[in-house]
Amino acid sequence: MDDLIRAGGLALSSAMERGEMTAPDLMEATLARIDRINPDLNAIVSLRDADDLMEEARQAGAGPRKGWLHGIPIAIKDLANAEGLPTTMGSPLFARQVAEGDSLFVARLKAAGAIVIGKTNTPEFGLGSQTYNAVFGATANPYDRARTCGGSSGGAAVALATGMLSVADGSDMMGSLRNPAGWTNVYGMRPSWGLVPPDPVGDNFLHQLSTSGPMARNPRDLGALLETMAGPDPRLPHGRAAPSMAGIAPHAQGIRIGWLGDWGGALAYEPGVADLCIRALGTFAELGARVEEMAPPHSAEAIWQSWTTLRSWQVTTGIEPLYAAPASRERLKPEAIWEVERGLAFSGMEIHRASVLRSDWFRRAADLFETLDVLALPSAQVFPFDKATEWPREIAGRQMDTYHRWMEVVIAASLIGLPVVNVPVGFSDGGLPMGMQLIGPRGSDRRLLELAQAWHEATDWPGRRPPAGT
Repeated sequence: MDDLIRAGGLALSSAMERGEMTAPDLMEATLARIDRINPDLNAIVSLRDADDLMEEARQAGAGPRKGWLHGIPIAIKDLANAEGLPTTMGSPLFARQVAEGDSLFVARLKAAGAIVIGKTNTPEFGLGSQTYNAVFGATANPYDRARTCGGSSGGAAVALATGMLSVADGSDMMGSLRNPAGWTNVYGMRPSWGLVPPDPVGDNFLHQLSTSGPMARNPRDLGALLETMAGPDPRLPHGRAAPSMAGIAPHAQGIRIGWLGDWGGALAYEPGVADLCIRALGTFAELGARVEEMAPPHSAEAIWQSWTTLRSWQVTTGIEPLYAAPASRERLKPEAIWEVERGLAFSGMEIHRASVLRSDWFRRAADLFETLDVLALPSAQVFPFDKATEWPREIAGRQMDTYHRWMEVVIAASLIGLPVVNVPVGFSDGGLPMGMQLIGPRGSDRRLLELAQAWHEATDWPGRRPPAGT
């Protein structure tokens, strides 16, 4: 059963459809695995009652198949709503908040037959690529339990890497799908912005930095989960039709990949990070891709200035009411206060100028994709660090001037809503995982998954080197 669990979501779905296993069999094995592995890692939180879950699995096993996720256990990142479960967002202010309904994509997962078993851990409000909070504590990296798993989809990544889940949802503003996937040797995908719609509440026009997306141990599972999560909603603007993800075949021959390196010295990397990516690009070349090293395509400083302005503005719109009340403000972590105070200080014209900088980069990127199919960058600038450390203060001797500057490598794609797949690319000399971003133009989600599938079939890092003891 353990081998089948580790095979992935589509493999489990096929096994149940053929009658080789039942939903109760899978639920029992999943709960046993969580009971054995999760206490040391703290990836899954707010786990539902085992008897209730077994009963739901029996009902699924006795009923007609709803979709490919029928009977498959899933845990939802603790920033999204799953009816009847807490949505703490990692904040003591919401530790007792229970969702009265499902987020839009969660309802779609349930409609496809998934059984929601609990939540996955995340940092407070998803801020920072380090999964720790005052409600549940820190989530450990399964490759070294003294180190962080990244974030903010850290709990989801660890649950996947250790086989507690076969597929998982994540969300990504500043690498929150890519960084933890890279640091736990799994796949994570930030889809084209608008492909997976947000919940139809509040403002749905102004903010285009964050999106939900799929995580898995192989690209075909990524595609299947993305297709389920994606698609327009009539209550929302900017929707994109969901492309078919059936039958994703490996394809690297002739794909033109531009390696952006350290962006002309603008990005500091821990020794060994770039080396793993360069080695991976050599494998892509062996698979038939055409790889070229690129000069900086745009001003890194302009991208950073645009990003930090628009990000603080978006974060502020969500948590300003908590900042405005002294009783709740004192319970916010410093990074949240820093974001809000910046966001409140911006004028309308400053926001406009930041969006003009964003538009400049989008146009330049469009020019790049006239001669390239994919841009490549590491998924993080450092290897996993001590989980007791909030964030790295320096990289290779260069001081980091904000709590998220060490993740600057992810913002070029996030700022303009490009699709990105993190592919695992191996391990440091100390045994710590690293990933690489494959970035495409908007709408190239399937092509990225086909390239990732070619990589997976050539390397299978998640299957080849799973965490010890799992």
